[in-house]
Amino acid sequence: MKNIIQIAGIVDDEDAQILAGNGVDYIGVPLCMNCHEDEIAHDNACQALQKLPHSSMGVLITYLNDADQIAELCNKLGTVIVQLHGDIEKDELKKLSSLVPNVGIMKSLIVKGDDVWELGDIIDDFSAYVDAFITDTYDHDTQASGATGKTHDWEVSKKLVEISSKPIFLAGGLTPENVADAIRMVKPAGVNCHTGVEDEKGKKDPSKVSAFIQQARAAFAEIS
Repeated sequence: MKNIIQIAGIVDDEDAQILAGNGVDYIGVPLCMNCHEDEIAHDNACQALQKLPHSSMGVLITYLNDADQIAELCNKLGTVIVQLHGDIEKDELKKLSSLVPNVGIMKSLIVKGDDVWELGDIIDDFSAYVDAFITDTYDHDTQASGATGKTHDWEVSKKLVEISSKPIFLAGGLTPENVADAIRMVKPAGVNCHTGVEDEKGKKDPSKVSAFIQQARAAFAEIS
């Protein structure tokens, strides 16, 4: 995983096609997110992902922490990566790996403040059970652990990238205007954007999507 651009939050086929047409690497589908209502029904998400030019583009983003439920949803969607934002036990991660051995597992690192060492301990504890991590922002108002549309202290993510043996993605309030600066500073393996490329109705804005991808690609080229 290197220089990856993921955009999440499709609401229909049109959103998925906009993202695919602009050359994103992965399309994130948030389902069973606890603090957030699902933006798309499970069956509609399946249909949207099945119409993509590459079947390996789909990423399940979820708060689920039961291996059987996660594996069932991965199989239903046909996703190749699952991004876990809920508290999940190591035994469940081991089980998940056995149930869907071809699915990459990404675990969230939720930044609440200047909590580098606490998150570093999580990296140490879980590196053997996951393929990558993703830093995201905690919302103290809603208690949502990620998918908040808010930025966090990028210095925290930068330090985590430096100490982690596994790839780390950066998420949290990224937009076409700030993604290049974020990449230059943090030097992540990839970035994830959700609300930063949407219009006022919550649909993906083609011009914003294009601008985000252009800025991210250019910044990745610089740090490479």
